[in-house]
Amino acid sequence: MSIDRRRFLGAGLGSALMLKAQMSSAEAKRYDVIVIGGGTAGIPTALFAAQRGAKVLLVEKSSTLGGTLFWSTGQIAGAGTVFQQRLGIEDTPQAHFADCMRINRNSADPGLTELTTRHAGETINWLARHGFEVMQDHPVTGIGHDHFTVRRYQQGVSSGLSILNAFLPSLQAQIEAGRVDVMLATEVVDLIQNQQGVVQGVVSNAAGKGLRDIYGRSVVLATGGCAANPRLFEELHGVPLYAKTAYPTSMGSGLVLGMAAGGQIRGGDKYASLPGLIPAAHEYPTTMHAFAPLHPKVRQPWEILVNARADRFVREDHPSVDHIEHGILAQPAQRHWAIYDAAMLSQSPPIIPKWDRQRLATEHSRSDMFSRAESLHTLALTAKLDPRALARTVARYNSDIASGGTDQFGRLHRPLPIATPPFYAIEMQGWTLVSFAGLNVDTQLRVLDSASRPIPNLYALGEVIGAGATSGNAYTNGMLVTPAITFGRLLGQRILPLEV
Repeated sequence: MSIDRRRFLGAGLGSALMLKAQMSSAEAKRYDVIVIGGGTAGIPTALFAAQRGAKVLLVEKSSTLGGTLFWSTGQIAGAGTVFQQRLGIEDTPQAHFADCMRINRNSADPGLTELTTRHAGETINWLARHGFEVMQDHPVTGIGHDHFTVRRYQQGVSSGLSILNAFLPSLQAQIEAGRVDVMLATEVVDLIQNQQGVVQGVVSNAAGKGLRDIYGRSVVLATGGCAANPRLFEELHGVPLYAKTAYPTSMGSGLVLGMAAGGQIRGGDKYASLPGLIPAAHEYPTTMHAFAPLHPKVRQPWEILVNARADRFVREDHPSVDHIEHGILAQPAQRHWAIYDAAMLSQSPPIIPKWDRQRLATEHSRSDMFSRAESLHTLALTAKLDPRALARTVARYNSDIASGGTDQFGRLHRPLPIATPPFYAIEMQGWTLVSFAGLNVDTQLRVLDSASRPIPNLYALGEVIGAGATSGNAYTNGMLVTPAITFGRLLGQRILPLEV
């Protein structure tokens, strides 16, 4: 990915300063903390450790700091924030914890979730003191996923860059004070361990400089996940990576480093898919041609959803989008088709945001994922579905509407039958942009081995510990970005053992 330089300069840390920081003689020093990964989790870890008096090395394989904050919406959640106070909203960390565990059905790590919710408000308030401002009418109860019971979820006015902008001036001050060295365009290819398995440093590889040993008292893995690495993703989750939607550097290098040091992986079984990705091609992983949210709180469904067997499989208007997501996850290859007719097209809000009805009616001429036909039989053949099965499915749906009978899945919003030609189908795919598998850590963020013992001097946080650790088998509001920055603050301020 090519990062727009003006956007980066606008974030408050110019490239000239970064290059100056990068030229420091890192290999000649011994650090209190070496942080691998200069993104959502790595930046706060380096910053708060340096403010505490540590000598820190921040290593980033890209040419700029920021990581997924350049792509992410940066939606975060916390209780007891200044943004809630402005609106008179009463909230507690305990209520936040209960809401998270309700949404993910107690599938997240309770210790790490409690650690997040107990300190998330403090983290958000720190961001607010350093210029972070939220969108109008935020916080809210939810956006794209199942909602909280209290308004504690917010997005910065500049999405992820709002978080980055809040951190970078303070980080710049630590760089100028000589407490943080930064190595850009540098990859860590190995961890240095003694015969007892104690981590003592890293082996770096920068273009034109070759391999270098750099020593430190503690090493922190903050490298992100593996959702841009199809082979590793499938190995850790048992599910193919269907879409190329993750940040390009999310190749899983920190996972490999942690495993090589004796760390264990957990959370692959918590994989959850998002609905409604319309693939650009049938070659996976594929890029996104378009996206239909399939979120009843955003748009009530007019269409029906069918699977590869042309059977309906879920209540399309279920108030929980998580319910719909798990319904899609259970289908063959997570594929699903929206089926509708001309009357639905003419009267419903477009299923794809910002598309008009004309584009929906004619997109079949541009994409194989869209089908249009004058009969259901031909539509099924064009969409590569069983014509007889699709006819049965539509006939039952229409019959229940005509008789006033109860829908087989309990659907309530049934404004029209599927009866007016031409008929339409959109093929969609379940997908994710994060990895749920990650390194197993305890509530001190220490990487654990196969016997659940801490690997001495090795820590991990952010997506390298897996989305499943704090989000569980669901997309829980803010429970990837929020723990990343909160754990970075806690690790730097309190947890890391320092001799300063």
